[in-house]
Amino acid sequence: MTPTVAQGLARLTAATLLCLAPFQVQAHSDLTLVNFGGSAARAQMLALLRPWEKETGSYATMEEYNGGIEEIRRQVDSANVTWDVIDMEYSDLIQACDEGLLETFDLDSLPPGGDGTPAAEDFRSGALHECGVGNLIWSTVYAYNGDEFATEPTTIADFFDVEAFPGKRGIRRDPRGILEWALMADGVAASDVYAQLGTSQGLDRAFDKLAGIHSDIVWWERGPQPAQLLGEDAVSMSMAWNGRLFRPITEDRRDIRIVWDGQVWEYDLFAIPKGSRNLPAALDFVRYATSTDKLAEWTTFISYGPARKSSAAKVSPEMEPLLPTSEANMTNALRYDSQWWAQNIGKIRPRFEAFASPDFGQEGAQAGRF
Repeated sequence: MTPTVAQGLARLTAATLLCLAPFQVQAHSDLTLVNFGGSAARAQMLALLRPWEKETGSYATMEEYNGGIEEIRRQVDSANVTWDVIDMEYSDLIQACDEGLLETFDLDSLPPGGDGTPAAEDFRSGALHECGVGNLIWSTVYAYNGDEFATEPTTIADFFDVEAFPGKRGIRRDPRGILEWALMADGVAASDVYAQLGTSQGLDRAFDKLAGIHSDIVWWERGPQPAQLLGEDAVSMSMAWNGRLFRPITEDRRDIRIVWDGQVWEYDLFAIPKGSRNLPAALDFVRYATSTDKLAEWTTFISYGPARKSSAAKVSPEMEPLLPTSEANMTNALRYDSQWWAQNIGKIRPRFEAFASPDFGQEGAQAGRF
């Protein structure tokens, strides 16, 4: 393990119990940060929330949610908003913003990059939205155990090749990501994926490709499951969120290897629900947490890429190969199109659920276009 990663993990382990203590004795918080839990939550706590508390003298709490906008809508509609800053997926943020559930940002108020570059130029393309400020780049990849194959898989097409690389495939029970992969594995260029997926012929093509491995699929629904499936030898390869593999690789020292070819990446963004009771503190935290130095420090604790260009220069050489934003890992990468999925998920999900159903069977898989 590299010194930089080891130091980060040591800080993570030592601080975990300390992080929990104030929750038991404080009755009021100046800020409530909401995120998806797991390793990313601990990374936010240690890299962002605790340092912000120390610098400002404020007290903050953290809550976990499963994404979506239902709870945000409920709080805003009831005029009883208890959340202040929410870590959101882009597609959810777009919908919540369109519904008027989020505060808007004065993007000019964001701090410049460490080199003085204005924020609008320093954030990566697409990382800023009127209702959200990008913080990290996460990625959907696939992984396998190092001793699994005599010849190692290297491409997205290999994930669908059960003859050359036999074994079960762990796949998230959700059409987003896997249908893009199916087209890329079938020869569609990354730049053409959504144009193809938006046609009936392209959608059929994606399902036909996926049907070819139907009998080898093991479905998963929660982030920790891919590493568990690999550890139990329940699958030979698994789709996974790259950050969920960080601790098994660096802390547990498991020989899990990531294939970056065809990675599907997207931003997470910080948003503020409309009517936050602690709006000044929420705005201050977002500015603090998305500064050049803080986004770079975040990568010490988890392998997500920073949303700022100037932060990338501060990432340690040891961490760089583990990030989706590494130049080598971005070859043949595809940015997840949140807007496209927001418009199309309703019509695609029923077909996907029928495909994923245990009743679908081999006959349906062979037919492909059901």
